[in-house]
Amino acid sequence: MTTYFSDKTFRFLRALARNNNRVWFHAHKADYEAQVRVPFQSLLTDLQPDLAAVSEHYRAEPKTVGGSLFRIQRDTRFANDKAPYKAWQGARLFHERGRQVEAPSFYLHLQPGNCFVGAGLWHPQSTTLRGVRQFIFDNPGSWKAAAHAAAFRRRFDLDDDEMLVRPPRGFSPEFECIEDLKRKNFVAFRQIDDDVMLGPKLRQTLAKDLAALAPFVDYLCAALDLEF
Repeated sequence: MTTYFSDKTFRFLRALARNNNRVWFHAHKADYEAQVRVPFQSLLTDLQPDLAAVSEHYRAEPKTVGGSLFRIQRDTRFANDKAPYKAWQGARLFHERGRQVEAPSFYLHLQPGNCFVGAGLWHPQSTTLRGVRQFIFDNPGSWKAAAHAAAFRRRFDLDDDEMLVRPPRGFSPEFECIEDLKRKNFVAFRQIDDDVMLGPKLRQTLAKDLAALAPFVDYLCAALDLEF
């Protein structure tokens, strides 16, 4: 079994949170490469067969530019917080058509005390959101099987931080899944203990999570007429 991240990974991210400036980061860029980016790229490479077993249409791409890893740099152009770097590292396992159309993704998040795995649509465009809501309205039984099955909900939470106060326009408040139609994000996620993130069973744990998230992502792909 392979260990990807270590205490040094978390020490670097904690230090970055305390010293979030370009001078410090450039002085410690070699630590970022060695403790965060390179091991994350190795994890993405090793997850490729596990992801392929879930769906041949999704990609775990380890390349440095244009791959699954998000940039560590923050886009601060319209943000009140001008800190230049994220104090975490995220990676998106994306649909092969994800650069042409909006598509659900799998997501891995590395942050001391807040590691998690998830999947779904985060802040989708209004047309995408309408399409998913209509699909749930037309197919409520399969939605409940994909998002509310007992085994699924024991393992994953659904993001409900951003919800409409009232039912979306055009949908009856009496609809059986009306609370789900109020969602602005269609995301399922599970926290991962730091010990697991730093331990030798991380890949096996994530492989099980990807497989367990597959019916949820499959449903969202069907809602958007995407292959899964």
